Amino acid sequence: MAVFLLAIGSACCLGLGFVLQQQAAQRAPRSDLLHWRLLLDLVRMPEWLFGTLFTTGGLVLGALALANGEVSLVEPLLATNLLFAMALSRVITRQSLGRSGWLGVVVLGLGVTAFIVAGQPRAGGEQAGALRYWLVFGAIAAAALLLVSAARRLPLFEEATLLALAAGLLYGLQDALTRITAERFDHGGISHALTGWQLYGVVGIGVVGLLLVQSAFEAAPLKMSLPALTAAQPIAGIVCAVGVLGDRLRVTPGALAWESAGLLAIVAGVLVVGRHPAMPA
Repeated sequence: MAVFLLAIGSACCLGLGFVLQQQAAQRAPRSDLLHWRLLLDLVRMPEWLFGTLFTTGGLVLGALALANGEVSLVEPLLATNLLFAMALSRVITRQSLGRSGWLGVVVLGLGVTAFIVAGQPRAGGEQAGALRYWLVFGAIAAAALLLVSAARRLPLFEEATLLALAAGLLYGLQDALTRITAERFDHGGISHALTGWQLYGVVGIGVVGLLLVQSAFEAAPLKMSLPALTAAQPIAGIVCAVGVLGDRLRVTPGALAWESAGLLAIVAGVLVVGRHPAMPA
């Protein structure tokens, strides 16, 4: 229950923070896109700083959830950040949810429930060896790099979606590294955590992901970026959790069918909610 509450609290803070950050980022100069000076411009905007306060709180709560629970359990819960973003967006746009909005909310909620109930995520499996460790992490990082490279050749609206997808993949990888850092801390204290590259990987990915997300927010309306970010993160995180960290899911045919259906429902619900008119344009 503590992990559940921490993850939902993290999703709430992230959703609210993303909306406030996008409201500020859309006013930044277009020439700042994918340049570090974008962050320098944004720190001068009180609205962005307030949103960053929320997202920082969300990251802290998410880290606590990951330190105490399985990544494959926390990631689907974090995907509900879009629901909290929708709630704030409704206040901004004064747009009711309507049939499609409620459909997205229900599908997303059912997807999260189906995956967790069917998969029953738990720790205790054998962690991957060095080869699979680097193959999984390298493949996700390479996919994010390819998305960023492809985004540079597309119009702004499409570029925002690919940048958000890349950021989501990196954030899923960051969540896995956060779990490893927490385990190193539990086993050897702060000195053991500081001597592992994973801690610095968490910080580095966080900075790069921040630049990608803010560039996506600057390039296009929230509905073009946040759904992609929210859909990519749990998938990458679950791949890392099962492929590297030893998280275990039920693998009976019925369980696998429901787990797959749950993940598809999460993605579908995210897309429906993200494209709703209540999301700021």
